[in-house]
Amino acid sequence: MFAGALMFCLAIPALAAPSVSAQSFILMHADTGVVLCESNADEKMLVASTTKIMTAIVAIENCDLDEQVEISAESAGIEGSSMYLRAGETYTVEQLLYGMMLVSGNDAATALALHVAGSVEGFAECMNERAAALGMDNSSFKNPHGLDEDGHYSTARDMAVLACHCMANDTFRKIVSARSYQVGDQTFVNHNRLLWTLDGALGLKTGYTRAAGRSLVSCVERDGLRFICVTLSDPDDWADHTSLYDWAFAECQYKTIASDEMSFTLPVISGTAEDVTVYPEMKLQVLAINNQEPELSVDLPRFVFAPVEAGDIAGSIMIMQNGIIVGSRDLVYSESISLKPGIELTPWERFKRVWTMAGRYCGYSYYLTGENR
Repeated sequence: MFAGALMFCLAIPALAAPSVSAQSFILMHADTGVVLCESNADEKMLVASTTKIMTAIVAIENCDLDEQVEISAESAGIEGSSMYLRAGETYTVEQLLYGMMLVSGNDAATALALHVAGSVEGFAECMNERAAALGMDNSSFKNPHGLDEDGHYSTARDMAVLACHCMANDTFRKIVSARSYQVGDQTFVNHNRLLWTLDGALGLKTGYTRAAGRSLVSCVERDGLRFICVTLSDPDDWADHTSLYDWAFAECQYKTIASDEMSFTLPVISGTAEDVTVYPEMKLQVLAINNQEPELSVDLPRFVFAPVEAGDIAGSIMIMQNGIIVGSRDLVYSESISLKPGIELTPWERFKRVWTMAGRYCGYSYYLTGENR
């Protein structure tokens, strides 16, 4: 979402997050996956209709939105929340996605599953394969709608990872952020109350069964900063999500710590110019807490041998937190410098040149903090 920038998060210090009613919850930075706060986030739990987040992304990644889906008796007969499909009717994949994500149609979820995989069991295999590819190691899906079933579960952390992936998909994001959608003479109004009450809310999915309790996965963006929140078994989920987001946006901000204006000069041996400028190819941003200043370590050789090519890597700049590297970016040459005419390097000079460029021979590191950069 940030073109021309590379983003990292500084290690997040322990902060007093608002208390919540959820049995399990997590608040995650959507662009890097860094967790701001959590509780019981790896506990395997029922996730109710938030299951449909996985159903939606599998359908989106495997179908064209205008594909026609004929509704079967199996789809039309699913219990629970519904978009009121009838056997023999035909809908597009897009219409079913809206009916599933806005009004939580279990019938729409089943129709999509049958369309994609031919059976609910086959679609569940697709869901689990996608979960494994995303690193959702504590999740198991048995159906596309989230009705309670043995062996059907996930965790707050896994659902947050899934949500981060899904919100990077333009089609998915457009659907879940819609407040309403018209299909024929039906108007579907999104069940996600946060779209009306919380500044910057981008949607995602609600869920409820008696056994699972209230589940909610949401996403909010303000001033380019985006977070994902998941609460499972939470009787006060609307208020909890609101307080967690307000806390996160008050505590966090992006800091640009390097840009094209941040440059370094290296002497050039045997070149047509005496020195060359190097700079970060992209600006770097970090997610900082309470104006926390990043520490930068710049690794460059003391000099380079000609020729050098514009855009080639000269060294690196690293983001440090408590002595630990939490991110890095290459430094590149700003221009090409040719070997000076008539200069021939001796074998020893050639050896030193290769050693310098490959192993940072005669190289050095130094640090920049917020006070001296």
